[in-house]
Amino acid sequence: MDVLRRSRAVASALVAPLVVSLALVPFRTSFASVDAALVLVAVVVAVSAQGNRVAGLIAAVSATAWFDFFLVSPWQEFSIATAQEGWTVLLLLVIGAAVSELAVRGRRQRARAEAAHDRLELLHDAGMVIGAALDVERTAQELARVAVPRFADFVTVDLAGPVLLGEEPAVDGVEVRRVAVAGIREDHPFHPAGALITSTAYAHRARSSGQARIEPDLPASTAWRSSIPEHAESVLDHGIHSLITAPLRARGVPLGVVSFWRAGESDPYEASDLSDAEELAVKAAVATDNARRYAHERATALALQRSLLPQRPPEQNAVEVAFRYLPAGSQAGVGGDWFDVIPLSGSRVALVVGDVVGHGINASATMGRLRTAVRTLADVDLPPDELLTHLDDLVIHLAGDEKASVAEGDVAAAGELGATCLYAVYDPVSRICALASAGHLLPAVSTPDGLVASVRGFVGPPLGLGGLPFETTELTLPAGSVLALYSDGLVESRERDIDEGLDTLHDTLASRTPSLDATCDAIIQSLVADRPADDVALLLARTHTLSADRVASWEIPADPALVARARKLATEQLDEWGLWDAAFITELLVSELVTNAIRHGAPPIELRLIRNSTLICEVSDASSTAPHLRRARDYDEGGRGLVLVARLSQNWGTRHATVGKTIWCEQKLPTG
Repeated sequence: MDVLRRSRAVASALVAPLVVSLALVPFRTSFASVDAALVLVAVVVAVSAQGNRVAGLIAAVSATAWFDFFLVSPWQEFSIATAQEGWTVLLLLVIGAAVSELAVRGRRQRARAEAAHDRLELLHDAGMVIGAALDVERTAQELARVAVPRFADFVTVDLAGPVLLGEEPAVDGVEVRRVAVAGIREDHPFHPAGALITSTAYAHRARSSGQARIEPDLPASTAWRSSIPEHAESVLDHGIHSLITAPLRARGVPLGVVSFWRAGESDPYEASDLSDAEELAVKAAVATDNARRYAHERATALALQRSLLPQRPPEQNAVEVAFRYLPAGSQAGVGGDWFDVIPLSGSRVALVVGDVVGHGINASATMGRLRTAVRTLADVDLPPDELLTHLDDLVIHLAGDEKASVAEGDVAAAGELGATCLYAVYDPVSRICALASAGHLLPAVSTPDGLVASVRGFVGPPLGLGGLPFETTELTLPAGSVLALYSDGLVESRERDIDEGLDTLHDTLASRTPSLDATCDAIIQSLVADRPADDVALLLARTHTLSADRVASWEIPADPALVARARKLATEQLDEWGLWDAAFITELLVSELVTNAIRHGAPPIELRLIRNSTLICEVSDASSTAPHLRRARDYDEGGRGLVLVARLSQNWGTRHATVGKTIWCEQKLPTG
């Protein structure tokens, strides 16, 4: 191409002055020779503007010669008759040569300015494009795309295996994988993305030295040929003739190598191109390291969060549950959404969904603390509104501790601490679901007749504000109803408002699916994008009921003489259920609990037996005084009843109601 361009420039330098001189011949007597010389100077300038110095000089000489031959009297002779004509010819030659030189220099200066502008534009675009997403592979692909075709005809990016996993790579002894390949055409001789690359000595030197290396003439480079003898010929057969290899290093750690290749009619790389290659590599290395560190932190937060979330639902018969949890796919990091299923006394179950403000490891750690607190408070059998009040106090205390840590210089503790929570308790005996919300969306309910609606009730303030009350909402659910608890990330996104999300959730719940897990999948598929901007937690619970023949209750008058009657009622019920083997221990438990209620409680007193996965014995009274285990001395007359209950039962406890309390205990069902 350059030879052809030079040939054209020389030809125009010879022909253009001749053609113009011949065109001026008819007018040579009508205007001065100086004017004709100026016209030919313009021709010399036009020829010199092509940027070829030799062509410019040839044009100046050619214009001078043809000026003398055609336009200076005597005509068609190389002669100068007067001094003025001599000076005109001399000035034409000098001005033509000077203008030619100026034109060549101007063109080259303009070419350098355009090259500098293109370089700055390339680096600016690289800074805007590379690292836009905190993803290692995408960053490598962005580097390859931004360099082709403006800086290279082909680009390959190879990264150390640990970098792709978010780990810190070692200097030596790590596998290298091709992450990105881009080129001006699809057919190329390079390994595809994902292939394991055998690190050549040439690339290894560039990666370990930290400096870019240039091979302007690959066919003549024996060092490069010896580094990849099995692929060198294939590369050269595709017309590739020049290479720059630049290391990807960040914080002194080698991450990989990027190779820029030129082929065909592209100019070979020069030493001045090394700075551009190194600048591109530095931008890509910093972005890659940021993406690697983000991936490492995200993996740590995910591992922490998944370890804090329930891995499988606990055994209980009150509800059938299915759940899904999807971490956020945005750059903000993993959030603090959580859910839980907690078996309670009396065959009841607690369903919990919460959302911690913020993202990252701190949000996951806060979520773990709140989930543990909820389980602890649920074990005390607090009503939903009281449980949220205690949880609100805990968040306020945690926020105070974090402020104190920040004041002492612990920057890692900085951040806003807040959360929302929905706590629901379902009783399969009464079919009543009691729930309270602390700034969280109320659940949706799908009844067996196909009706779906969101629960209407009071939504309290988010956790951490303090001083504001929470209220309990109660609803009676038909057997087989589906209760859907979820975080706001399920129904709200940038592309969809919350009302539209709720409508989609209701429509999906109303559709028939073969199982609760299939319903979960259908909801996630209809509402959640591939990379959700926020965490998504979904908990579905299909309610069960305990039939009347599995529950027996009696009101016991507050008379110690009637304790024997309570024992008799219990043994008769066990006989009816076929649980005679449990009669002896149940008699002792009923005797102790009813006696306690008569002596230390207040009427009315109720005895209830529940046959479920365990045999449950409950005694309720109107007193709020809670019993406590204590160690009785040898000569004490009392104090041994609760010790006996604790020894004979599998589990026992106390739960308080709006009025009074219930003491309960559980036994394993007799085998056989």
